[in-house]
Amino acid sequence: MKSLFLLVLGNTKISTVPGISVAGATPELTKLTPPADAEYLFYERPRIIDAIPVTPEEHPTPAIITKAARELAGFPIIVVRAGTYLAPLVPHVHISGHVGRDFRKEPALPEFGEIVRLAKLFGEELNKTNFEEIVIGESTPGGTTTAQAVLRALGYDARTSSAAPSNPIDLKERVIAEGFRRAGIEAGDLAERPLEALRQFGDPMIAVVVGISLGFRKNVVLAGGTQMLAVAALLRALNEDMERFMIATTKWVVNDKSATFLKTAREIGVITYAADLDFSKSEFKGLRDYERGYVKEGVGAGGATWLAVKAGFSPKDVSAKVEELYSQLMTLQAAGG
Repeated sequence: MKSLFLLVLGNTKISTVPGISVAGATPELTKLTPPADAEYLFYERPRIIDAIPVTPEEHPTPAIITKAARELAGFPIIVVRAGTYLAPLVPHVHISGHVGRDFRKEPALPEFGEIVRLAKLFGEELNKTNFEEIVIGESTPGGTTTAQAVLRALGYDARTSSAAPSNPIDLKERVIAEGFRRAGIEAGDLAERPLEALRQFGDPMIAVVVGISLGFRKNVVLAGGTQMLAVAALLRALNEDMERFMIATTKWVVNDKSATFLKTAREIGVITYAADLDFSKSEFKGLRDYERGYVKEGVGAGGATWLAVKAGFSPKDVSAKVEELYSQLMTLQAAGG
């Protein structure tokens, strides 16, 4: 099967709420994480910053998993700018430069209609190619909170995961409650108005992935963790046939007891795949800590592993390649290069 990997980049101002996101060394640096993730897939290290994105405790971006899978399987990647502060310094498809607003203060995506329209147009063009499947990953700091807000607005009693081992559940709940008060709604009130849920609480990544999925009529793998549950829920509410969709994630998301990944996926009616990666014997603490609940997923790591497995490689092969890439990064860093 001919497959294309898309990496959709998005920013939301929700990521700068202290404690919400660890997809960057500081809340401000989360603004640079999406383009840096994209650049690392093509270069030895990003161009927009002088190191790969890390958490505040210096755990490497899951882009290293996607890069490893790609180097093994050789699948093509197209980067899509859904709405980011800065454009990545790699060739990419530009959908929007609009960053998601802070939904506690105003609707998150007043431009959602144009974003979805353009993304659908792109999906329709991809539909004319020989690709039989698209695998859509994402890099969106703060996106688990916007996803949880969308799911709640649609009526799902869902909890999304976190890149931190200690999921900031209470903080997410407070932020979402503020947003619901501002919008004058309660959980489930927008079940029959899915696009209003997107407008009020979504982010550019969600809007673009929904649009592409509406335009591309063949198989779609939503490559992400609990954020892709919000995409799937919106597609279901828009009466899409869920049989052509799958969510590909990692075992770390599935095993996250603070989230409701499998339960919510069953409620939506979308099948799932979990990449059985293992860094428990890694030479590097930054990778071993993935087994302790750090990072978990992102940049389409689970979907990229899915493509590598379909190409004849094992999750063990991908894990070994990640180790090799991380070693190269450490060598570069030590050399000051």
